[in-house]
Amino acid sequence: MSLSKTYSPSEFESQIYKDWEEHRCFTPDNSSDKPPFCIVIPPPNITGQLHIGHALNNTMQDIIIRHKRMQGFAALWLPGTDHASIATEAKIVESLKSQGKTKKEVGRDEFLRLAFEWKEKYGGTIVRQLRRLGCSCDWTREAFTMDEQCSKAVIEVFVKLYRKKLIYRGKRMINWCPQCRTALSDAEVEYTQKDGHLWHIKYPYTDGTGYVVVATTRPETLFGDTAVAVNPDDPKYANLIGKRLNLPLTDKTIPVIADSYVEIGFGTGAVKITPAHDPNDFEVGLRHKLPVVCVMNDDGTMNENAYFCTGDDRFIARKKVVDELLKLNLLDKTENYVHNVGECSRCGSVAEPRVSTQWFVKMDSLAKPAIKVVKDHRIVFIPDRFSHIYFNWMNNIKDWCISRQLWWGHRIPAWYCDKCGAVSVSSSNVDVCPKCGGSVHQDDDVLDTWFSSALWPFSTLGYPDMTQDLKYFYPTNVLVTAYDIIFFWVARMIFSGIAHMGEIPFPEVLIHGLVRDANGKKMSKSAGNGVDPIDLIERYGADALRVSLITGMSPGSDIRFGEEKMEPSRNFLNKLWNAARFVLMHLSNHEHSKLSDVKLTSADKWILYKLNKTVSEVNANLKKYELGLAFSKVYDFVWSDFCDWYIELSKCSLFGSDAVAIERTISVLNFVLKTSLKLLHPFAPFITERIWSDTDEGMDGSYLIAAKYPTNNTKFSFAKDYRRFEELKDVIRAIRNTRAEYNVAVSKSLKIYISTTERLYVKKNLMYIYKLANVSEAEFVSDKNLINEKTVSITLDSSEIFIPLGDLVDIEKEITRIRKDISKMTLEIERSQGMLNNPGFVERAPKRLVQAETEKLNANTDLKSKLEIRLNDLLALS
Repeated sequence: MSLSKTYSPSEFESQIYKDWEEHRCFTPDNSSDKPPFCIVIPPPNITGQLHIGHALNNTMQDIIIRHKRMQGFAALWLPGTDHASIATEAKIVESLKSQGKTKKEVGRDEFLRLAFEWKEKYGGTIVRQLRRLGCSCDWTREAFTMDEQCSKAVIEVFVKLYRKKLIYRGKRMINWCPQCRTALSDAEVEYTQKDGHLWHIKYPYTDGTGYVVVATTRPETLFGDTAVAVNPDDPKYANLIGKRLNLPLTDKTIPVIADSYVEIGFGTGAVKITPAHDPNDFEVGLRHKLPVVCVMNDDGTMNENAYFCTGDDRFIARKKVVDELLKLNLLDKTENYVHNVGECSRCGSVAEPRVSTQWFVKMDSLAKPAIKVVKDHRIVFIPDRFSHIYFNWMNNIKDWCISRQLWWGHRIPAWYCDKCGAVSVSSSNVDVCPKCGGSVHQDDDVLDTWFSSALWPFSTLGYPDMTQDLKYFYPTNVLVTAYDIIFFWVARMIFSGIAHMGEIPFPEVLIHGLVRDANGKKMSKSAGNGVDPIDLIERYGADALRVSLITGMSPGSDIRFGEEKMEPSRNFLNKLWNAARFVLMHLSNHEHSKLSDVKLTSADKWILYKLNKTVSEVNANLKKYELGLAFSKVYDFVWSDFCDWYIELSKCSLFGSDAVAIERTISVLNFVLKTSLKLLHPFAPFITERIWSDTDEGMDGSYLIAAKYPTNNTKFSFAKDYRRFEELKDVIRAIRNTRAEYNVAVSKSLKIYISTTERLYVKKNLMYIYKLANVSEAEFVSDKNLINEKTVSITLDSSEIFIPLGDLVDIEKEITRIRKDISKMTLEIERSQGMLNNPGFVERAPKRLVQAETEKLNANTDLKSKLEIRLNDLLALS
């Protein structure tokens, strides 16, 4: 089926993807002699829809995996999805609420049935969308963090760590989300600066001798205060240590204690200690054996320890406490205060530190080898600057809270005896207590979603069983991810791989930035600046989206993206399509041969050298994961060298009568087109596969996805020919530019005089100058004084071109026009100079405006100079 007249990706993209899947193009053989190359996909949440960040991340992975596949690797891109405990449970709870039900009313088993039902119905959305993007994942190996294999791995790891005493259950300070009603790990709390208040509260001495002023941003927690602390070396409070205070708004008294945690001179020098609701206070409480008084329920309301605020929401309680302190003259002062507030990364609610009995992973012994492998460069971050984020997190890591008060997820494999209280942790169900034979009940909590995600590089390959996939593909080769989940996920995969596989999970971590809007702002639904990738695919095609995202991208840096980037990408693909139609049309009408069987012209050697140079550069860029740079090399070659130059040069032969020249040119065009398609395939797989299907090899039944990626060809070492032809191109370009500068219509043929040291070479290739510069006559001269008419001259490295313009240009009219342009330029230059000579502008204006004005001045000065040269040339002709 020949290519249609217009490039319409909707006509072929879905069918091509279907063909790839049916022919198992994405499924590597794990017993192959080929070297393995494996990427595991960062599993998107089953609640998710493809957003522009997913599109970038997966386009990058697909470029890498397609390149490796074409290089001859057994390339596996292993896909899958994450069960997303908090997000999915929220969806089910919301659905039940709309039916007037609660999760407690339906019970755990029914709730889980509904959750799996929801997953089957909606969880495949993002998988279908990844197919639309062209992701060449091996869907036969698709994983899910709660499938049988991954669940087996999760339970095995939990039991293994518990037996090594690296998992424990204890009462510790944790982060709590009152909205999601579950514990959060430190990584799941995001801190943002908020405007708040600092309330200075008076705590009276019980003996009536005065009071201590304590400042807090959370006055509602004072019901849980069990001491006020001062520094033991602070002379201001030396005589007050051990005294007792009346706890405001209560009937309790609390002691003044001495602890070096309090910083002398900071604030009032006295700090309220609330062990149940602050991590630092908790540690102080342990040292001084203080009571731990919790004053909040798990939904963020105040409990029975909160006196007159019992039952109130925490923020309503805050206002009531402040009002009551004012009434009793116990509020010393109130200050405006900007401070960091921790929020749940899932729902955005303000997180509450609270003491709770949870399950934890001891991190110290796990973190050390994970830090070492990055220090020793066994794992490399690309770019390297992101290793600092990793080290900062790992060097300050705390024990990981892994239990979540949810039902959707991997249930903790721990059973408690109802009779003796013994705890049994097992990879299989426990029916009776192994110690006393009493009845048991399983822990209600589930594991943090990131616990299962941390095992992803090996659980998806068969762990804990030593499967052929695990032997062949582990460790994987590179992880591609955004910088915002380095500590959430990357760090945890590294220490988990070392701990459970005895080997790093991957040697390289390729970090990309976030996709921002055209103004550099973060995209979000609330800001209304998001773009829907699927909508863009439907309107422009998947290849245009992929190309738009990768254009100008560099590792680790945020990219700016707007729909305006789609049009240039679509134009590029359209240009390729038209170029392919041109080549394939001539290919179908004429014979062609192998390149080794034809005698190459100067133009042929030039394009083959440039193609070979591009191949080398692209492979070098891809090896270093410089995907944006690699694409720019392919883009420049296809757009400029192949389409704008060589195809136009080829018409000199194709539209002639020399059969040998036609066959030779078609042979070169065919080779360059097919090599370009191979180069471009990882970036734009659909259009290249579609065009390939109409080439001689494609019509023989081969797929481009399985073709060999181009490598450097020493047969194309035409460096000297390349340089000489570049000079010929300079001649053509100079004539074209002169024509434009003097407003000579493209349709008007030119006569030129040429003085050159390369007379034989230029003479041999005059047909290209005639064709591409619309020159009707060329005369070689050794001395410009031999030219008997007035001309404008162009000086190049090895040539000088003289063009008579007398009959082609209204010289007087052109002189008038150029003088007007010079006058305009002079005014613009004076305006810019005035601004830049004004200290007020230079010192106060934003740097970008000053820089822009400087660049404008330089450009206008340069343009004025060129106009003056042109004016002098015309005056000489008049």
